[in-house]
Amino acid sequence: MQATGTAAPPVYRTQGLTRIYGQGDGAVQALRGIDLTLAEAEMVVLLGASGSGKSTLLNILGALDRPTSGRVFFRDRELSGASERALTAFRRDHVGFVFQFYNLIPALTARENVALVTEIAHRPMPPEEALDRVGLAHRMDHFPAQLSGGEQQRVAIARAIAKRPDVLLCDEPTGALDSQTGVKVLEALVAVNRDLGTATALITHNVGIQAIAHRVIVLADGRIVEDRRNATRIAPAQVTW
Repeated sequence: MQATGTAAPPVYRTQGLTRIYGQGDGAVQALRGIDLTLAEAEMVVLLGASGSGKSTLLNILGALDRPTSGRVFFRDRELSGASERALTAFRRDHVGFVFQFYNLIPALTARENVALVTEIAHRPMPPEEALDRVGLAHRMDHFPAQLSGGEQQRVAIARAIAKRPDVLLCDEPTGALDSQTGVKVLEALVAVNRDLGTATALITHNVGIQAIAHRVIVLADGRIVEDRRNATRIAPAQVTW
């Protein structure tokens, strides 16, 4: 696929991905032959009802889960048959995760929570820079309990981008937030995508958020039923909550 109107090399390619949980009569087919690409510097929003396969797809892209069949490529490297050790290194070096719940360590400041990642990354961003990029330079010495929900989520984003990942995978990052704080989180994600060129895939139930993306993918019953590019994009502050 193309990003922002110019041909960009793919970060991810998948071919015929399936994922089945369980066996026999109790088997659940979460993915049913997914073919997609995610390009460098592209922001994609994934939409679909609960159970449509969005989180399963994101988990496979992030090497948190394996497909039952099909192939996954990161750039020119196939992940499908990689060892657990290789997948752990892949997650550490190339992928940033942002989830609905922030998973911050309560006894550490915002700066210290981010520093946990920079200590193991190959080419880390200073924690102070990461926090500044999400608008929290003035809150970096505060503990999670002293931060609002939106601020805690932005610390989680800073933690994810501090290792300079090639791709950022976000599963309902605004799901627990009200509109005002959710907008600030989306602004941080858009800024990271724009300024760092980090390919970003974002799952949401809020259909209004799709308008901030370059591309929208809709899943239903484990299949992609729509894949379209936004002709124009809106700013997060214009999202209808």
